[in-house]
Amino acid sequence: MMIQKREVTEVKRKILIVDDALFMRMTIKKALQPMPDVEFLDAGDGRTACELYKKEKPDLVIMDITMPEMDGIEALKKIREIDPKAVVVMCSAMGQETMVMEAVKAGARDFIVKPFKNDRILSSVEKILV
Repeated sequence: MMIQKREVTEVKRKILIVDDALFMRMTIKKALQPMPDVEFLDAGDGRTACELYKKEKPDLVIMDITMPEMDGIEALKKIREIDPKAVVVMCSAMGQETMVMEAVKAGARDFIVKPFKNDRILSSVEKILV
């Protein structure tokens, strides 16, 4: 009797990248390419991010603070209302210390300062998703 080998497929983890600049979304995706079994979702504003979060329930959200429509802090609060266990990493330009503190108070897990080095964002995400 021959035993059939079954393919073991890894469960893909979903990462939602939210930034109004397409270039930044692409840069973050590229920085995270070394991670295996990741599906990327992206949104250009906070409102779209909240809708996508409800629908897709990603494992991690990486979100800019300064965006039109709905900024990252407001979107972070809404996402945490949808799911109190949501894991969100905020990123924004230097010089926004008060916004960083507000993001941390609202439940952000980490904060990455732009411009960032690829290894900084990769190490932050790996620590969170392990």
